[in-house]
Amino acid sequence: MSADAIRFLRRGEVITYRVSNPMQTVLDYLRLEERSRGTKEGCNEGDCGACTVALGRLVDGRVVYEPANACILLMGHLHGRELVTVDDLAQGDRLHPVQQAMVDEHGSQCGFCTPGFVMSLWTLHHAGRKPDRQAIVDQLAGNLCRCTGYRPIIAAAEKSCTGEASDAWATLSREIGVQLAMLDDETDILCGRPDSFVALPAKADTLLDLYSRNPDATIVAGATDVGLWITKQLRSLPKIIHTGRVKALHAVSERTATISIGAAVTYAEAEKLLGSISVDIAEVLRRIGSKQVRTSGTVGGNIANGSPIGDMPPILIALGARINLRKLADQRIIELEDYFLDYGKQDRLAGELLWRIDIPKLNSNERFFAHKISKRFDQDISSVMAAFKFIMAGRTIGGARLAFGGMAATPRRARETEAALIGLKIDAPETWDQAIATLAKDFTPLSDMRASSHYRMETAQALLRKALEELVYGHEVRLVGPPRKEAWA
Repeated sequence: MSADAIRFLRRGEVITYRVSNPMQTVLDYLRLEERSRGTKEGCNEGDCGACTVALGRLVDGRVVYEPANACILLMGHLHGRELVTVDDLAQGDRLHPVQQAMVDEHGSQCGFCTPGFVMSLWTLHHAGRKPDRQAIVDQLAGNLCRCTGYRPIIAAAEKSCTGEASDAWATLSREIGVQLAMLDDETDILCGRPDSFVALPAKADTLLDLYSRNPDATIVAGATDVGLWITKQLRSLPKIIHTGRVKALHAVSERTATISIGAAVTYAEAEKLLGSISVDIAEVLRRIGSKQVRTSGTVGGNIANGSPIGDMPPILIALGARINLRKLADQRIIELEDYFLDYGKQDRLAGELLWRIDIPKLNSNERFFAHKISKRFDQDISSVMAAFKFIMAGRTIGGARLAFGGMAATPRRARETEAALIGLKIDAPETWDQAIATLAKDFTPLSDMRASSHYRMETAQALLRKALEELVYGHEVRLVGPPRKEAWA
């Protein structure tokens, strides 16, 4: 390792900071050390958005600002970035255009959530395009307000986010880009001592070697899950290794039949390419977390943590994805569905890292559908996540891959139902019932705070029926009038 401190840009100055506590969050740094207390602590788990800050980075030579939840963002995430907070925006007595619009449109009452809203809109102000109403709503999905109501906040967005940024950051964009480019080196960083450290390797070999020697270390990509281990479960994580600086883990490639993405590629970075496979995938991606979560959280992290309710694994399993695992010079390629062994148990050896995901594209005779069912539309954990791939032989199902989340201890295929679907004629809906009922042989779902076992099974069966109806009509089926019992989902 060549350096013992992280470096980031703050208010035009490069900050050199030795991280003494590997678990230190950006929110604690701002409020307790820097004493910048405009950024608020709300839920402390990345849901409410009160702690939203902006991170600037270089993308193809241009400075891009993205929102992030400071409460679960670790200090290591700041290296090579610019940190902008609500305390920075006003120039003397003159408010930033976003702040002024919030005042003019009466977008604040108690004001506790307001700093987070302002920062989410500030990143939209710098997005380089004029957003429509849906883009504004999507931008604000990760910010909750309990007293003002969203109409005046949306009005403030419409007034201030015009596609042309007009503030100090826009004026100094060139200089900021030069500063960020200087921070973008390949220096490996280790802060701490052998038994307690935060590491930010820049080279793939350094990362692999370090993890092989410290298999008890916690691997961190976006920390949208690990952050909650710290703030909610109060775990002690003395060794943290960040993966975000290894360029190989950010690689994205597209070939004729497959898409390959590195394990540290964020949802925001992968959204467009993965969404090109299917409009249903694009819609599910829009509902995974929030803008703050998708700009930090990674596709690989969603797989590696082995959650039975992650939204992406069922989609990838239904598509037939494979994963590449690496330990030093050794590599393994396995089917993604085989990675999940049991609840909390995955097929990953000590010191082995998830490196890459290879995703088959759809062939001309394949049809794909995916649906996320949750209690609220935005930023909620799924009660049931369903993904269906049908291999068609004319108007007959020649094969199928069905994968579900929330129905078992792991994301899992419905193999008996897949077999029951083979030979089914989609123009004979009276023959569907037996195949749909077979789902009860594949799963015995649990009841928990999100849904009962009965609800999950009825929902899974209804989603399969919906997918079959979409096969018939070639587009999404939208219910009109009183829904049938089996198709209410």
